[in-house]
Amino acid sequence: MDVNAVRTFVAVVDSGRFQEAAAELGITQQAVSKRVAALERSLGVRLLARTARGTEPTIDGQAFLPHARELLLAEERAAASVRPGRRALRVDVIGRRLATAALLRDFHRAHPGTDLDVVTLFDADTAVAAVRAGTIDATFRAVTMPGRKLPEGLTAVRALDEPLELLTGPGHALAGAGAVTPASLAGHRIWMPGIVDGTEWAAYYAALAEAFGLTIDSVGPDFGVEALLDAVADSSALATFVGAQTRLVWPAGYGLRRIALTGPTPVYPHCLVWDSANAHPGLAALRAHLAGLRPARAGARAWTPDWAVRGVFRPGPP
Repeated sequence: MDVNAVRTFVAVVDSGRFQEAAAELGITQQAVSKRVAALERSLGVRLLARTARGTEPTIDGQAFLPHARELLLAEERAAASVRPGRRALRVDVIGRRLATAALLRDFHRAHPGTDLDVVTLFDADTAVAAVRAGTIDATFRAVTMPGRKLPEGLTAVRALDEPLELLTGPGHALAGAGAVTPASLAGHRIWMPGIVDGTEWAAYYAALAEAFGLTIDSVGPDFGVEALLDAVADSSALATFVGAQTRLVWPAGYGLRRIALTGPTPVYPHCLVWDSANAHPGLAALRAHLAGLRPARAGARAWTPDWAVRGVFRPGPP
């Protein structure tokens, strides 16, 4: 059914005259007649009748009129649901305890009028594909991994460099240190059972291990953060890496230590990735909010993999 024809029919009924409906719709009186005639042919009934006072709906027209109004209202609701700024801004974060989720919480506090839909997709490949397909507006990810290319039309900007910290139990040999260098961790067992081959975080920690001669062990089932904290707290040999802004809570008796890494400081390069053609005003507000954060970078003595996006990256044509 032609929605414009339905709109024209309703306009004629409301105004009572073809000429006034034409003026309201910004079309000719002949176009009004053609639209109504086409609608009547498609329905197989006569909807309007000319009288001495103008135009009135027939019995069939009266029956059709309330449904026509509902159809036009449904069209308006459908258009409003995707109109820029009317739907929630949909953003992916790698985890709800991590620094990027905190960035979104800060943004929401600063822009309470912007509706947010926060999702957690699995890895960068999945998230970038979702941005390209338009199922999400943006994602916070470390890009681009070795052998990967950001698709044309997408933009990535370094949003936050999150320093890594060493997490140990109270009985670990490094538990009393105020800070350690990455190179000094060679020979220590760093256990990270959540590493999954092919993901951006696996690529990051592989590069970190190679750069500083570390042994990062991902063997064993991943039972979640709580189980990892249990194991580290009870061990004199195990340690793990955590982001400095990652929210962790553990029982007071665990005595876990968060130890700074310096000389250099490994940082996890969180980037915001979005489609350059996306006109959602909430996305523009988010980008402006992130650009206003200072400092967002960890400085010259920071380490990131060679493949990590630096500054703003816009891929050109293939």
